[in-house]
Amino acid sequence: MTARKIFGTDGIRGTANQGNVTPEMAMRLGMAAATYFRRSDPRRHLVVIGKDTRLSGYMLEPALTAGFTAMGMDVRLFGPLPTPGVAMLTRSLRADLGVMISASHNAYQDNGIKLFGPDGYKLSDDAEIAIEGLMARPLDENLAASPDLGRAERVDDAQSRYIEIVKSTFPRKLRLSGLRIVIDCANGAAYKVAPKALYELGAEIFPIGDEPNGFNINREIGSTDTRAMVEAVHRYRADIGIALDGDADRVAMCDENGRIIDGDQLLGMIASSWKQQGRLAKNTVVATVMSNLGLENHFKSIGVKLERTQVGDRYVVARMMEKGLNVGGEQSGHVVLSDFSTTGDGLLAALQVLAVMVETGKRLSEVAHVFDPAPQKLVNRKYTGADPLSRKAVQDAIAAAEKALGARGRLLVRKSGTEPLIRVMAQAETDDLVREAVDGVVAALDRE
Repeated sequence: MTARKIFGTDGIRGTANQGNVTPEMAMRLGMAAATYFRRSDPRRHLVVIGKDTRLSGYMLEPALTAGFTAMGMDVRLFGPLPTPGVAMLTRSLRADLGVMISASHNAYQDNGIKLFGPDGYKLSDDAEIAIEGLMARPLDENLAASPDLGRAERVDDAQSRYIEIVKSTFPRKLRLSGLRIVIDCANGAAYKVAPKALYELGAEIFPIGDEPNGFNINREIGSTDTRAMVEAVHRYRADIGIALDGDADRVAMCDENGRIIDGDQLLGMIASSWKQQGRLAKNTVVATVMSNLGLENHFKSIGVKLERTQVGDRYVVARMMEKGLNVGGEQSGHVVLSDFSTTGDGLLAALQVLAVMVETGKRLSEVAHVFDPAPQKLVNRKYTGADPLSRKAVQDAIAAAEKALGARGRLLVRKSGTEPLIRVMAQAETDDLVREAVDGVVAALDRE
């Protein structure tokens, strides 16, 4: 397969107004994607566009709109809406294409573009490669005639539509009455919809990170920095804390004591509950190579198979579709429940956890710790220039660490698909084994 040059593991992403995240590139992307998705039927072709709260969204949204309308596609603009909401409404509105403008958990200076097909699923590698090919060619031959230009208009009820869809995934017989919930919206795309959905289900809510200004998305808040959530749980004596990221496709949570519950524990909790209810398809769950060995051992103990994929929720979803499975996710907090959604949805996953709490009548601290994690360490190293993994010294350090771990653990060294980072992760029987494996590789990376 031809390698992608513009798309990464989760769409296009980078520093706003540089490289592949400029108005010119956004317009060309819109033109190329329109060319790829236009169908031969006579109806008007439609694309829907959502975004998070970054300042640069105001730059990319009109550029994309110009590209799509120039090719004769009508555009519906949602404004701030979670990524899973864009995926849901792409399918609900019978759009040919869905677009989310977001750099997810990255800082405000970054931005990105994610594409969804008419089925609400992220595009395949082959589709992204085809669109990249179109972007490299002259596109003026496919321009719409003046009478056939597309029209753009705002959709005022997109947020309300998403809220109703998410609420419908919560068991009808249950309410959140009596629960005190801190909801951290990361100053991102869910700053309106998440507090409203929880309130309408009966909870007493304490929102934080719900005052975006274009610059504060994910800044010392949200699922990538849970300190604000934990502090708010203590301050308000809440029963649970829920922290979303900038586009609300991932979640971290904490119990009433402020103990963090990561994506692996959430995945284990939801899958175990669904197994008991007979809802877990084929008694199988999909996770990535990053998920903890403790999760795999827990699933073995309850008769559930764990399938692993490469990192990226799109690969988790692809495996779920291939095997007909309905629960998958990542340690980072992407939880995919295909009975309800085509991609990770932090709010939807949190509602499934809340459902377990309400059904059992137990506090989160009593139900959320489903397995003891194997010792694990993850270190990220930024890099510039050439690929550090191509250096012999780094390769030798990786080989030495793998040999030292043997059958007692596992090592994963990979480039991030969304940031200029090398991620070094080890899991093993003891903390000493983990530390030695990671430190050896990191030391090699740090040597020029």
